[in-house]
Amino acid sequence: LQDQFDNLEKHTQWGIDVLEKYIKFVKERTEIELSYAKQLRNLSKKYQPKKNSKEEEEYRYTSTRAFLATLNEMNDYAGQHEVISENMTSLITGELTRYVQELKQERKSHFHDGRKAQQHIETCWKQLEASKRRFERDCKEADRAQQYFEKMDADINVTKADVEKARQQAQLRHQMAEDSKAEYSSTLQKFNSEQHDHYYTHIPNIFQKIQEMEERRIVKIGESMKTFAEVDRQVIPIIGKCLDEITKAAESIDHKNDSQLVIEAFKSGFEPPGDIDFEDFTQPMKRTVSESSLSNSRGDGKSEPKFGGKSKGKLWPFIKKNKGAGPEDFSNLPPEQRRKKLQQKVDELNKDIQKEMDQRDALTKMKDVYIKNPQMGDAASVDHRLAELEQNIEKLRIEVQKFEGWLAEVEGRLPMRTEQARRQSGLYEAQNTSAVNSCAQDRESPDGSYTEEQSQETEMKVPATDFDDEFDDEEPLPTIGTCKALYTFEGQNEGTISVAEGEILYVIEEDKGDGWTRIRKNEDEEGYVPTSYVEVYLDKNAKGA
Repeated sequence: LQDQFDNLEKHTQWGIDVLEKYIKFVKERTEIELSYAKQLRNLSKKYQPKKNSKEEEEYRYTSTRAFLATLNEMNDYAGQHEVISENMTSLITGELTRYVQELKQERKSHFHDGRKAQQHIETCWKQLEASKRRFERDCKEADRAQQYFEKMDADINVTKADVEKARQQAQLRHQMAEDSKAEYSSTLQKFNSEQHDHYYTHIPNIFQKIQEMEERRIVKIGESMKTFAEVDRQVIPIIGKCLDEITKAAESIDHKNDSQLVIEAFKSGFEPPGDIDFEDFTQPMKRTVSESSLSNSRGDGKSEPKFGGKSKGKLWPFIKKNKGAGPEDFSNLPPEQRRKKLQQKVDELNKDIQKEMDQRDALTKMKDVYIKNPQMGDAASVDHRLAELEQNIEKLRIEVQKFEGWLAEVEGRLPMRTEQARRQSGLYEAQNTSAVNSCAQDRESPDGSYTEEQSQETEMKVPATDFDDEFDDEEPLPTIGTCKALYTFEGQNEGTISVAEGEILYVIEEDKGDGWTRIRKNEDEEGYVPTSYVEVYLDKNAKGA
C-alpha cells in the first residue's frame, strides 16, 4: 500500500468517525436508561400510600401489602437502570472520548511523517530531473560545438586562428558535458538510494504504525461493545432478585386472612334478630322484643325499649349509620366498632402522655444541671415549660380516665383501672381520684341505632378506700435488690415517692418497660420513682426488708 497514502488517510478518518458515532450511540442509551429510571421512580412514588391517610389503613391487607412491596421493588429496579447509565458513562463514553482524542493526535503525527517523507522523495526527484536536463543540454551543446569545429576545419577560406578558436570551444563544451554527466550520475545514484529507503524503509515503518493504530482502534471498539453487554449482565442478578421479591410478595397474599380482616374491621357485635311474634289484633297485645334483637338491654338496669306502634321496625343488617361527626364516646357505633375506637383513642392518649413525660424528665434533668452549674444556664428559665407539661399531662390523664371508663363499660366491667392498666398507660395517679366523671349513658332507639341521652348521665366514682384497703391487705413484696438515687425526685403524685440524691433504697419491683421502678424507703413507705433517677443493683437472693 506504499502508493495508497491518500486512501489510507481517508480510511483512518472514517475509523475515527465510526468510533465517535458509537460514543454518541452509548450516550443516547445512557440518557434513555436515566429517563426510564426516573419514570419508574415517579410511578412508584405516585402509587405509594400517603401518610396519615385512609390509604395507609388499607395496607393491612396482604394483597395491598404485596402491592406496596411491588412498588418498593420497582424503585430498586429503577436504581439498577441508573447503575447501567452510570457504568456506561464511566466505562465506555468517558473512556472512548479520551481514546479518540489520543487517536487523533497519533494519526496526525503519523501522516505528518508520511507527508514529510513524500516531500523529501519528490525533492530528490526534482533534483535528479534538473541534473538530467542539464546533462542533456550540455551534450547537445558539445555536439553543436564539435560540428562547428569540423565545418570550420574543412573550410579553406577560414583562417587558422578561427579554426583554433572553434576547436577550443568544442573541447570546452565536451568538458562541460562530461561534468554534467558525472553530476547526473551522482544524483541518480543518490535518488535511487533515497527512493529505495523511502519505499522499503520509511514508508513501511510509517504504514506499520498506522496499521497498529487502526488495529488498536478496532480492538478498542470491540472491547467497548463487550463492556456494553457486561454492564447489562452485571445488574441482571439484582433485577432477578427484585422480580423474585415481587413474586414472593404475590405468593404471600392470603385471601382467607384478608377476608378475616374485613370481618374484624366491620363486625358490629350484634346478634341476628329473633323471630317476630305474631300480633293478633283481635285482642290487645304487646309486642315484645326478643333478647337477641338489635335493641336488647345494655345492662344499665333500665327497662328495655319496646317497639311502638309507629315504629318502622328496621332490622339488621339494614341499619343506617348516623351521618356527621359522632359523639365523643362513639356511642353511635355498634359495640365491637365502639370498643375498637375507644381502645385506639386510649392508646393515642397514652402515647401523648409518654411524650409529655419524656419532655418533662428531660427538662427536669436540664434544670438539675443548671442548678449544679449556673454558668450553663438559668434553672428558672425552664420552670414555665415544666408547669405547662404538668398541666398537659394532667389533662391527658383525665381524658384517659374518661375513655377507659367508656371502654370498661363496653367490655362489661367496672370502669376502675387496675395497677396493670396503669402500667400499660404509663400513669401512676392517686387511687382516690375518681376514675370516671360524667360517663354518658348510651341508649338504643327502637330502630336499632344508637343515640346519646345526655339528660340521663350517671356520675360514677371509685371510693378512695377500696384500693387502699385492698393494697393494705396484700402481703409486703420482698426486696429484689437495692438502688441508689442519682438525683433528687419530688413525688408529688399519688403512687410516687420522694427520694434524695445519694439515698440508698430497696427495690421491690423492677421497671416493666414504662420507665418506673417500685421501691421501698422503709417498712411503711413504698412507691414509684423514675428508673432514670436511680442506679439499680438487683439481687435475686435478697430477703424481704
